[in-house]
Order: sequence, then C-alpha cells, then structure tokens
Amino acid sequence: MTNLTLKQLRYFEALARHGHFGRAAEACAISQPALSMQIKAFEEELGGDLFERGGRQVRLTGFGEEVAQRIGGIVRSIEELEDYARASRDGRVGRLRIGVIPTVAPYLLPELIGTLSRLYDGVDIHVRETQTPKLLQELHEGRLDLAIIALPVSEPALTEVPLFTENFVLVRPQEDAGKPVPSREALREMKLLLLEEGHCFREQALSFCNGSTRTVQPRDMLDASSLSTLVQMVNAGMGVTLLPEMALPIETRSAAVCIARFEEPEPSRTIGMVWRKTSPLAKQLLQVADVVGASARGRWQSRETGSPDQG
Repeated sequence: MTNLTLKQLRYFEALARHGHFGRAAEACAISQPALSMQIKAFEEELGGDLFERGGRQVRLTGFGEEVAQRIGGIVRSIEELEDYARASRDGRVGRLRIGVIPTVAPYLLPELIGTLSRLYDGVDIHVRETQTPKLLQELHEGRLDLAIIALPVSEPALTEVPLFTENFVLVRPQEDAGKPVPSREALREMKLLLLEEGHCFREQALSFCNGSTRTVQPRDMLDASSLSTLVQMVNAGMGVTLLPEMALPIETRSAAVCIARFEEPEPSRTIGMVWRKTSPLAKQLLQVADVVGASARGRWQSRETGSPDQG
C-alpha cells in the first residue's frame, strides 16, 4: 500500500463528515467528479468499499468507520505539524479555524476578523457557528483551532483566557417603559422568552431567575432559536426576555421595545477564548486573545444603554 496520498485522506475525511459528495467537494475546493475519482482510487488501494452510495447521501460502511477512526488522528497530526513548522519558522499563521457560539458570533465576528487580518496578513479564516458542546468536541478532535464561548469550561486539556464580561439586560414591550424592573422572583412569574434547549445563554438566564443553578422553570416560557427572534417576540407583545449587552445595538434597533437594567448584582457572563494546550499556535492565540479582548472591552463596556429604562 504505497500509493496513498494526504489529499486522499483529507478527501475521505471530508466526505465522511459531510455525508454528501457535493458539500464535501465544496469544502475541499475541488469538483465533485474529481472527489469521486479520488475516493474510488482510495477504496481500490485499501481493497474495500468505504461508503454506501444511495441517493443524495452517502454513509460509511463498517470498514469505512474503522478507517475513519484511524485517519482522523493522522490528518490532525499532519495539520498540527504544518502549523507548528509555519509558526516556528516565521511566526506566521496561515490558517485559523474558529468556533463561535451563536449568541456571540454576529456581534464579535467583525471585530475578530478585522483584528486577525491586521495581525496576520493573508490568514485563511474559517468560521464555525454552533453550540458549546459541539464546539468543544470539534476542538478536542482538532477540527477547530480555537473556540469563543462562555466561561468557565474547566477542562484540563484546554487553555481558557477571558476576553470580556458583559451584563444581561431586560427587554420588554415599549409600553412597559417606566414600569419598575422586576426582581428575579417576579421574573419567574412572567412570560419569559428564552433560547431553545442547548444554548448556554438559556441556562445562564434560568440560573439568574432561579437564584441558583437549579433547573426550576419560570411559570410561562416560550423558546426561540436566536436572539433576534426573541426580540421580535417581545416586540409582538408575547412576553419579556433577557439579552446580553453586546446584542443590543443590532437586535433592538428596529424593534418597539424598551431596555431596563437589573439591580446589583446584575446577571452577567464572561466570554473567553479556549484552545488545546498542545496547539502549536498557542503563542499566537494568546496574542489574538489579548488584542481581541482589549478591543471588545473598549467597544462594549464604554457603551451606555442610557437611562435605567429606555426605548
């Protein structure tokens, strides 16, 4: 078995991950026929079918699953070797695969990508937006170089660096402007709009309402898939919600809602950057964290939301 190539390993991994020739070919920046030809040559070299082909989707065979378990580590090791050689030679970062949680991505990414472009000329940036458990899994598997999530993570294999801390504010219909800000106990009795299960921001909001980490649910609660949807639901008079400060300028600019701050101690979260302690880019990632954190703190913490209750 002397004709295996790194490209074939990468193509196989992409097809196994996407389960679709078209999407895998797009991810690899090659044509679908070229990908299919390389996969076929790979199967012939290994002497067995790696995929079940049927319809639009493809699935790994039993043999393919065994191969996938071995190839993932090989590809990750080669990529880390390439990153290490590049970083050691000239300190350059050629590629960064970044994971970001959905309640941060729309508000931090312009700042982050601008910072990275200034720091590393010509850097190839790939962004993955999904929930924290999936980001951590992909980080451990070597499919991401860093993730921006809510801290703490408290995993021994990961370095975590705080970027900034932000408060949560109460978002209510416009007609509620001037009304007293409800206590956390009163909030539990209101129709509270939250993100759907799986979002860490949901758990943080529930923790504030409950005064602990217990999973007691407010009396009436509706779920949404994004912060934008939550604000529009408030705009429609369906209830109230909590929003992180960074989301305010974008999410409330076209909605008839009012914003109120809670009494001290205000609910808050700390956003940070995490990466594998073994990453060859650790030195560069620490520099990125310092610059992004300073920029974000200056941008959001200097922004006043106005009076205690505003439209």
